[in-house]
Amino acid sequence: QVQVVESGGGLVQAGGSLRLSCGLSGRTVNINRMGWFRQAPGKERDFVASISWSGGTSYYADSVKGRFTISRDNAKNTGYLQMNSLTSLDTAVYYCAASPRIFALSSSDPGRYDYWGQGTQVTVSS
Repeated sequence: QVQVVESGGGLVQAGGSLRLSCGLSGRTVNINRMGWFRQAPGKERDFVASISWSGGTSYYADSVKGRFTISRDNAKNTGYLQMNSLTSLDTAVYYCAASPRIFALSSSDPGRYDYWGQGTQVTVSS
């Protein structure tokens, strides 16, 4: 079992930046994929970005490409989502997810991920 805890959300003005963190604990040696998703009120949970836990290769949704950067620090068992040039459209609860399975980083299916955090709220004021 793997525990996932996000942090770093908050209120930021449009054009600003935030960095989210995702700490993993438990059987982290088995993790192969980490992903970030977000869910705005009344909407489905959308894919944001994913990363290969071992190799560091990443993939982004078109809506965040060029503005967000996903990374990880294996030694700290922590992943990150650096978010720049934020707009009101980025307002959502952001979820971190992890999986021991190997699948295409371009997969946007939340069902691919086995372990989820509780979410952290990001609010962008215009």
